[in-house]
Amino acid sequence: MQTRILGGRLIDPASGLDQQADLYLIDGRVAAIGAAPAGFAAASTIQADGLVVAPGLVDLAVALREPGFSRKGTIASETLAAAAGGVTSLCCPPQTRPVLDTPAVAELILDRALSAGRTRVFPIGALSKDLAGEQLAELVALRDAGCVAFGNGLVEFSSSRNLRRALEYAATFDLTVVLHSQDRELAAGGLAHEGAAASFLGLTGIPESAETVALARNLLLVEEAGVRAHFSQITSARGVEMLAAAQARGLPVTADVAMYQLILTDEALHGFSSLYHVQPPLRSQRDRDALREAVQAGVISAISSHHQPHEPDAKLAPFGETEPGISSVEILLPLAMTLVEDGLLDLPTLLARLTCGPAQALGLPAGSLAVGQPADLVLFDPQSSTLVGERWLSKGRNCPFLDHVLPGAVRYTLVDGRVSFQG
Repeated sequence: MQTRILGGRLIDPASGLDQQADLYLIDGRVAAIGAAPAGFAAASTIQADGLVVAPGLVDLAVALREPGFSRKGTIASETLAAAAGGVTSLCCPPQTRPVLDTPAVAELILDRALSAGRTRVFPIGALSKDLAGEQLAELVALRDAGCVAFGNGLVEFSSSRNLRRALEYAATFDLTVVLHSQDRELAAGGLAHEGAAASFLGLTGIPESAETVALARNLLLVEEAGVRAHFSQITSARGVEMLAAAQARGLPVTADVAMYQLILTDEALHGFSSLYHVQPPLRSQRDRDALREAVQAGVISAISSHHQPHEPDAKLAPFGETEPGISSVEILLPLAMTLVEDGLLDLPTLLARLTCGPAQALGLPAGSLAVGQPADLVLFDPQSSTLVGERWLSKGRNCPFLDHVLPGAVRYTLVDGRVSFQG
């Protein structure tokens, strides 16, 4: 199939391209930019006047909830929601039921994602069996089944010795690990960032040191093992400083931040709305400002949704008894556009943190508009706006941004040159 996209502003952070030009697609790949290739005969045309044409967004943390938690979401519903947010490639974490620690579970997810056909799905396999932090999962078999990296979520390994051995094994086979840094004992029972807001509300706090103690250990073990590591869900100013120092001395580590951590702070907890109950918690304004600066500087090279859809009952109990998480993948682009609207990032830099940055962090074949690359694209109107909830596709409505008006609107999402969403 041959498609032409006419008159859009092409922005490809991976190559530095930013110009108004036409784009030509053949058989699901980018065939030419500017002038049509010889013999090109378009079967379809998209008029992109006034639209930005960019690589499809790459989201490193989207809980698809399937298998095992279909009351919260399904692969079909959550990949459709992702496509509505401009996402063409996503990574799903291993917290399924059964846990994503066998090739059979990975193959099930990939088969259902292929049937849905909305986005590319790259599973992150469990680093330990049943995420228990005791025995190593079948990492090589999981890699061969399609897993692109391995992690244990917020579940800590039972001992630093076990984690060290897991990292050394991953390094032996050149596998990438995804690490969430939160010390189990320091965070035990906590519901909110340990600070003025938690004290005022009477909520048990999670100190910054819950992140930094675990992060310091993890960085040391990563360096010793020589493994490629991606640090997910960084939340604190001190954590950012530690990452920057590790990168400055040449450690091959990358990091991402949850989109909502760049917008919200623990002040949002006033009112006890369970929609703001997340783990790791929303932190202080100082922390949020440091995260924004790290995104600007590239210390944090990826912005992810950390999408966690829930059924309504999961958020109806008192704050401390609710399940943590926000459903937000389908508004990833409009939420990110608030950073441009507020003057924190220019549009090419923002798109870099949403496309080539995350793709490079995990070595994914995505995030570029270069000729010959897969035609995974998002076309959006930067001058328009999105009313959140006017059309809601995720099964989880646990989103504090419902009824908000956000800048930017996704018009088309294409995967392999085929329209997977049209707004």
